[in-house]
Amino acid sequence: MRSHLRAALILALTLLLLAFFLHGADLGQVWAEMRHASLGLIVAATLVNLLTYPLRVVRWRYLLRPVGRVSFESALTATMIGFGASVVLPARAGEIIRPYVLARREQLSATAAFATIVLERVLDLMAVLLLLGVFLLSVDARRLPFAADALRSVRVGGAVAALSAVGVLVLLGVLAGHPDWLFRATLWLERRVSSAAGRLSPLVERFTQGLATVRQPRRLLVAVALSVPLWMTIAAGIWLAALAFHMTVPYLGSFLIVSFLVIGVAVPTPGAIGGFHAAFQVAVTSFYGVPDDRAVGGAIVLHALSFLPIVLIGALLMVREGLTVRRVRDLAAGRDAASGGNAPMPAVREAEGIR
Repeated sequence: MRSHLRAALILALTLLLLAFFLHGADLGQVWAEMRHASLGLIVAATLVNLLTYPLRVVRWRYLLRPVGRVSFESALTATMIGFGASVVLPARAGEIIRPYVLARREQLSATAAFATIVLERVLDLMAVLLLLGVFLLSVDARRLPFAADALRSVRVGGAVAALSAVGVLVLLGVLAGHPDWLFRATLWLERRVSSAAGRLSPLVERFTQGLATVRQPRRLLVAVALSVPLWMTIAAGIWLAALAFHMTVPYLGSFLIVSFLVIGVAVPTPGAIGGFHAAFQVAVTSFYGVPDDRAVGGAIVLHALSFLPIVLIGALLMVREGLTVRRVRDLAAGRDAASGGNAPMPAVREAEGIR
């Protein structure tokens, strides 16, 4: 019953966002804007977007070094499958599937690999905030007189997000540097929950191993440095898509659009539908005066070139890896399809010595 309620709420949220996105749009004019967009720039934006996945792999392999060395091909396969699954499955399920696929190929700890993905999300937020800071320092507010209030809101929101990111990073550093604190809390929980007895401690040990990078300031700085070109490339893809629709958005302006899209993608709708579109629309219409119909057409195309290729590539790699859709869904739901759906998640099974 609870799952049905959650699905109904997600559907309602998706429809609400789509209604906001399409409100007042002339669909005939939207189609005209899409037909007049530059195909060459759309192809270029798609290729640049695909380039972000190898860049993610370079950073991920660096974060994984304290856990074990993995091949570029294995990490890229896991990344493509994981990101493809996150588009079509709820709750960013690919973040669970990605370390599972890598652990299966490379025989390393799935739990430690998952910890590096948690760290990745914090690094992503920090990189986006750095780019947003560059935009705010470079923007001439006099050229955006109609967006003065919006700029103030962005500055306040950016400051709050920056403090939150630093706080999470400090917390991860404390947990990585003092794993005994987490072990004591785990033992306390195991004593009070019989079903968890003896199962959580090995997981915690492996999880803190995956956070080793935050214990070393030099390695952490390198990880942040690797995150900046990744997000500059993501911004470049967005900028090329905007140019394809003849929007007068400078490259640094794409840093602002990225921050809006990060918020839009965080909304828990299937494939970021609605949230992604509305975020792009608000950013380009509010700050750059883009006509609404052009913004709607650009959002639809940008969403398609951002998500469809990775879904197709991820599906092909799933077939190659012998993963079925049902198996992936079971993994995402924390069930083991091979044992009737009642076994723990792969990372927990691994901690119990089951391979």
